[in-house]
This record gives sequence, C-alpha cells and structure tokens, in this order.
Amino acid sequence: MKLITVNSGSSSLRLSVFYMNEHSLRLLNSEHYLTEEVSGCEQFSQLLGNLDALDADIVIHRVVHGGNKLISTCKIDNRVESEIEQLIPLAPLHNNASLMMIRYCREMLGQHAVQLAVFDTAFYTDLPRVASTYALPHVLCQRFAIRRYGFHGLAHRAMWSDIQAIKPGLAEGGRVISMQLGSGCSITAIDRGAAVDTSMGFTPLEGLVMATRVGDIDPGLLIYLQRECHITLNELDRILNRESGLMGISGSSGDMRILLDADDPASRLAVDIFCYRIRKYLGAYLAILGGCDAILIGGGIGENSPEIRRKIFERLDWFGIFLDESANQAQIDHASALHLPHSKCEIWVMPVDEAEVLAREAVEFLKASS
Repeated sequence: MKLITVNSGSSSLRLSVFYMNEHSLRLLNSEHYLTEEVSGCEQFSQLLGNLDALDADIVIHRVVHGGNKLISTCKIDNRVESEIEQLIPLAPLHNNASLMMIRYCREMLGQHAVQLAVFDTAFYTDLPRVASTYALPHVLCQRFAIRRYGFHGLAHRAMWSDIQAIKPGLAEGGRVISMQLGSGCSITAIDRGAAVDTSMGFTPLEGLVMATRVGDIDPGLLIYLQRECHITLNELDRILNRESGLMGISGSSGDMRILLDADDPASRLAVDIFCYRIRKYLGAYLAILGGCDAILIGGGIGENSPEIRRKIFERLDWFGIFLDESANQAQIDHASALHLPHSKCEIWVMPVDEAEVLAREAVEFLKASS
C-alpha cells in the first residue's frame, strides 16, 4: 500500500511517499518545494508523477487549524472540507493551501484514494482554561468559539515523544518546554505529556516573532491603525501576516540566514528581538511548570543556527541552565544534547520528521478504524 504525506506550510510544501504493509513503514521518496513553485493542479500532478505517487492509496494532510470541531485525525469528507474552508480566515497562510492540496489530490488520484487530515490544533484541545481563555466577554467567546487553539501541535508532540524515547527515566513524562523555530515559530510548555500553555493563540499570529508574522502586539495599536491611519482590514491582514516579523523589522528579509549574514543595524535588531521574545516566553514557562527537565529545539532555524541558540540561552545561568558551546557549534543532523553536565535543565536539538509522524498517524488511524 502506498501512502503520500502532504505538509503545506506557510512558505513551503513537503511531499513524501511511503510504502506501508502490515508490519512496516518505509520511505520511498521525499521532496521539498517553495509554495510559489506549485501554482496549479497540472503542476501538482507532475510533482506526484516525479515521486511515482499517482497510484497512491492513502493521502494524509497536515492541516494547521481544525477549530473546535476537528480535534482528531479523521477521514476527509464534505463536512470536514467545509470546516477547513470556514477556518481559512483564522489561518490564511495555511488552511487555504491545505484545501487546495486536498482538491488537487482528489482530482489526480480519484475517489479510490482515501484522504485523511491530521490537525496541528488537536494537541491543544485540552489546554487548561486558564491558558486557553481570553479576557473577553464570556458570551462573545461562546458565540464565536473564541479561545487560544495553539498550533504546531504535530511538531511539539513529536519532540516530546522523542525525548521520552531518549530519556525514559523522566518522571511521568517530565516537564518539557519545546520550541518550533522555522518560518512560523511557537513555544509550548508540556507537563507529563499534556500541553499546559503555548505561544500561538486563536490564530497562528500570536506569540513569537516569525519570518513575516508579527507575533504578540498591543490590540489597541490595531484599532489605531484602522481608525486614525485609515488602514483597511485587508491591508491590516496583509501587513500582520506577510509584511511583519523579521521582514518588517529588518525591512529586507524574513530569512534568518540572510539576516545573520547582514551587518546593518535593522537586521541585527530583527535577530535580537527574535531571540529576546523567545527568552521572555522561556522564562514564563519555567515559572508555569515550576522548573523544567528538558528544553527541546526544532524547526529549520532551531536545528541549523548555533548563533540563535546561543543568543536564546545567554543570561539563563540564574536558573542553572548552561549551554555547551562546543556541542552547540557542532554539525547536528540527529537528536543532540547541548547542555553542560552541571546544567539543571537539559537542552536538546530535536529534529522532527513530520512526514513520518503523519504517516504513523495514518497507520494508527487505519488500525483503529478497521
């Protein structure tokens, strides 16, 4: 049986093909594309052909926003597709891309291929009410299903699972802080396997500074921009999602690699703010968890940038967190410890293979449904 995983991110598309039988799951092929490189159904068909995937039996999609109704992996039908579409305004960089890929796959593979969806928000379904509730009128929150949903759940759950395999002695799963640092960025506090807080909220805009997304911002500023500067809602949406973050601060790029190589004040400020915001959240989550057993770092920036990791962990010796600079500078292509022996909290770079996580999710779902 052949299985395709489709991972539509805010700036990229990852396609992987697996062979699955009763006993094993084997990767056959994988490709990574920039989103703008996939401009239509015909081109998508060519990508599937290049991967020898036009005869796939199962397709599993990572969908960023499942709202309060899509809270577990499910088969995609008209109801699920409609719900994903209704949530596009809450995750405009993601859900629309996922919906497009779902429809491309249906057209290319026909009705014989089963399509499944796994939701990034599912990991945060049981987020404690003190963490998930906004200080808005209760009636308003109930009427419009307003809460902090959290995102990147697939990656955060996978990082936690991986550290359990490496460190099975963590008491009841331990107290873990995980960071997903890529084009989109988030940080999650996990207590004994359950998410207790996370930086992203009702939409993927909240929280850390990201490549082009603003992160935390005073809501009064948004009112000011509309009322006094006459910026329309559509313009505001574009600014907050596509023109802010690292791109907005630097005025030149949302790519951390470019900013780290640059020597102008605006680029340096963008990098400093990026790391500063992460350190603020890290301190908050240390307080919420009452200490921490392990800090996990994933995502393209987290896995590949020693300088960013060094900046994040500087001045944390007050808590007894000590980065091993030689380990930090080493080439990392697998789970790697970056802490000194006397550090009270371990630091791990934890690469996440989201394609394999999606594929195994499909296997578990099909077993449970059979």
